[in-house]
Amino acid sequence: MRIAQISPLFERVPPVSYGGTERVVAYLTDELMRRGHDVTLFAAGDARTSARLVAACGRSLRTDPDSRDPLAPHVLQVQQVISLAPTFDIIHFHTGYLHYPIARRLGVPHLTTLHGRLDVADLRGLFTEYADVPVISISDAQRAPFPNLNWQATIPHGLPSDLLRPGAGRGDYLVFLGRISPEKGPARAIEIARRSGRRLLIAAKVDRVDQEYYDTAIKPSIDGRDIVYLGEVGDAEKQTLLGDAHALLFPIDWPEPFGIVVIEAMACGTPIIAWPQGSVPEIVEHGRTGLIVRSVDEAVQAVDRAGALSRPGIRRAFEERFTVEHMGERHLALYSSLVRRGAVRAEAFA
Repeated sequence: MRIAQISPLFERVPPVSYGGTERVVAYLTDELMRRGHDVTLFAAGDARTSARLVAACGRSLRTDPDSRDPLAPHVLQVQQVISLAPTFDIIHFHTGYLHYPIARRLGVPHLTTLHGRLDVADLRGLFTEYADVPVISISDAQRAPFPNLNWQATIPHGLPSDLLRPGAGRGDYLVFLGRISPEKGPARAIEIARRSGRRLLIAAKVDRVDQEYYDTAIKPSIDGRDIVYLGEVGDAEKQTLLGDAHALLFPIDWPEPFGIVVIEAMACGTPIIAWPQGSVPEIVEHGRTGLIVRSVDEAVQAVDRAGALSRPGIRRAFEERFTVEHMGERHLALYSSLVRRGAVRAEAFA
């Protein structure tokens, strides 16, 4: 099958450190290539891929000091897709809704994975107009604000089975991993760690929009001893960081569509302590892969209880549901279905 994968241009594919959507695009592209498909990746020019690369900019925009208008290369990318569309059997967008005005005119089966939160009032008019565009959700919870979109499937993210290995949790610390922002709950994580008497390692990026929050609400608590800030980390550092952790804290305060860090922890056999927001109840099996709590008090109590969970059992749960093989199989089944439906429609109008 000739497949186009359209990635955002903000992070490298795969990301050097932090990055969600581009990481998923990288894993899915590699898995499709491994299965023998002809894949073209539309991404920033610094992508690391065995697929054919079509680049709308020389390097990922977040780390490019010369990038001033990130919309411009994304518009160029849409035109690149239009120009090459006839050469594909299916086109898979991961770039939000920027391509929606041209989606109906591509003449090729296509679908869009919506990677972000949808509980945004500004989206109502857009999704009313484009309710016919075929879309994938990354969790069932993500669909709640717009249940009547043209949902084709819910396909959870997946990781390569050998990316992260089970760890022993010998570090006896807690870890917060991802991004510093109020909705991610780093302040909660600090309180949980202090009250439970455990060290907290914070491995996270700080976006410009969240710099003031970090400076005023988080940085004063970082002492380099009990509360340690590590900055952004890559896959190599995650192995030790997550594998040696007593538990991952995921104290979110927003409807998270999917938390990749949660399945990264599961791949390491590390228990998760999380709030039941968004996709969490779909990913975390309470009492098996982690503990779902509803308050800081419950989270503090859960810290000791997390040690009783089976780390090999957590790893097995990851292998059962969240590997890139599962993700690839489900995408290919959907691609095939859309291509067949497209062929039937083409015959009907011939």
